[in-house]
Amino acid sequence: MMECITDQYGYDDYDYLEEVIEETLSHENALGALYSIVFVSEEEIQVLNRDYRNKDSVTDVISFAFEDNGNVLPEGLRMLGDIYICIPRMKEQAIQYGHSEKRELSFLVVHGLLHLLGYDHMNTLEEKIMFGLQEEILTKLGIVR
Repeated sequence: MMECITDQYGYDDYDYLEEVIEETLSHENALGALYSIVFVSEEEIQVLNRDYRNKDSVTDVISFAFEDNGNVLPEGLRMLGDIYICIPRMKEQAIQYGHSEKRELSFLVVHGLLHLLGYDHMNTLEEKIMFGLQEEILTKLGIVR
């Protein structure tokens, strides 16, 4: 697994994410994946949401998948894409949902990785599958509500 977490926001409480990422990629047989996770402000994610999704609002996580066809790069590597997580929104949601920041950030990372791996939630069936996988992975790690 090759990872890159860039903390543009200044949030430094995420050492546990390595295990979350590894479990997610292992669960989906995607070891040997290249990706980046970037922590950003509300302003930064609003610009991304506006420019790339035509939604001029703050959101919690945005994923940009590079791999749409399942091709494997040389040496078995996969280039998945980029995940942007809004730290202020993550903190708000942790309070709103009544659980820890660890739980919320882990959820957003799993959610973003699953998007990079081709999952979506555009209809009820897709949502059931994707959110079921998220809960399965987080429960296995003991990161529950």
